[in-house]
Amino acid sequence: MAQRSGRRARRKRRKREGVAAVQSGLRRVCVFSFVTVTLSHEPPFVCLRRWLQKRGFSSRLLLPAHFSDTGRGLLSLTALQPGELLISLPESCLLTTSTVLKSYLGQYIKRWQPPVSPLLALCTFLICERHLGEDADWMPYIKVLPTSYTCPAYFSDEVISLLPSGVRERALQQKQEVQELHASSLAFFRFLQPLLVCCVEEVFSLEAVLWAWCSVNTRTVYKKHPYNPSLSRQEDVYALAPYLDLLNHRPDTQVQACFNEVSKCYEVHILQGCHKFQQAFICYGPHDNQRLLLEYGFVAPDNPHGVVYVEEGLLQKCVSAEGRGQLEQKLLFLKQHDLLQNLTFGVDGPSWRLMTVLRLLSLRPEHYPQWKSVLQGAAVSEETEQLNVLMAAHTCQLLLQDTTTVLDQISRLRKQCDQVLREQLEVVAQLRQEEQGILGRSLDVLRRLPAHSQAE
Repeated sequence: MAQRSGRRARRKRRKREGVAAVQSGLRRVCVFSFVTVTLSHEPPFVCLRRWLQKRGFSSRLLLPAHFSDTGRGLLSLTALQPGELLISLPESCLLTTSTVLKSYLGQYIKRWQPPVSPLLALCTFLICERHLGEDADWMPYIKVLPTSYTCPAYFSDEVISLLPSGVRERALQQKQEVQELHASSLAFFRFLQPLLVCCVEEVFSLEAVLWAWCSVNTRTVYKKHPYNPSLSRQEDVYALAPYLDLLNHRPDTQVQACFNEVSKCYEVHILQGCHKFQQAFICYGPHDNQRLLLEYGFVAPDNPHGVVYVEEGLLQKCVSAEGRGQLEQKLLFLKQHDLLQNLTFGVDGPSWRLMTVLRLLSLRPEHYPQWKSVLQGAAVSEETEQLNVLMAAHTCQLLLQDTTTVLDQISRLRKQCDQVLREQLEVVAQLRQEEQGILGRSLDVLRRLPAHSQAE
């Protein structure tokens, strides 16, 4: 009994020491097999918490920490029950267009014609505050923002070329969107010269606009604002939320998040609860990893919404010789009926939508009268269904070959690159590795189908 009591006492002592380490922020504690380093003692976070406290916010539940698997996040210092309020951030702590219009920048925005967009107003404010340095009201928040992002808009052309074709196209659109925003706003930026201590081109560089654009697009919460005549009529739904935006995304987390018009706070309720000394998460929505990368600059491991997309160009390569008759007309028909979007492979095999499109593309002239039943998922015949399964398997193999080739390229590039490029390559590698796993399992599903077995 004495030995058992001594072991229990040691466990309790270690637990107390662990709590003290987390709260003081001076030591490391092991949380669910991931090493956690608290950040609350670091000057930027000390400054941020004091600044937020002056604005009416303090959190005894959540502590900034660094996690080995997700990077920065918030650690729960107590067990949270389902439905409990995770965080409540007062409106005074939210950075919105109202904040911008009430600031030193407001008089310039109100005088400028045509009115700037809500997005540009927020981007401009972030750049100005960063430029003002220690004199800026929002500098405590600026200091904890990332200095760069792993959004595709930041990627070099070499890294963009390693993305799946659909993501590659949207990544190039992102880069072009930022470049156009910068170029079209130069006249407005020059109008702000009286606020600056150096030339406009130096402060409002393309890099600065890219940083601000990514800060707004990756870190804002949804909060609808009424139309303000000083701004353009583009929808104003942005709110930067200091401290709250340290919460990381996890796909299986369930939360309820919105601005409470009664309390005038942006509130997040956790619907599943959270263990003590575990990272608290939020969910951005049921997004696949391609969307997460494009919109937020990261890839979620073990994402249950993960899929691999099939683009139109690849479909054309995989259509069987029997189905090539009137291919252009078939593709036109599919486009007109919006059937060429969201064609995917998942861990359970090709989607119903993808197989339906493959059936339509492989229709022979004598089967054209059956197109309506095919649209409802019906197979034309056992022979054509066998061909469709083989076509799906061939499509899957081509995607898998492309993914494997790209992963080999990434492996070689990693050996001879700087830190920035390495971080970009890492997030692309994560996306491609997920694809590799999905396609491998999807191909196994197709190979087990009777039609595929008979063909072999």
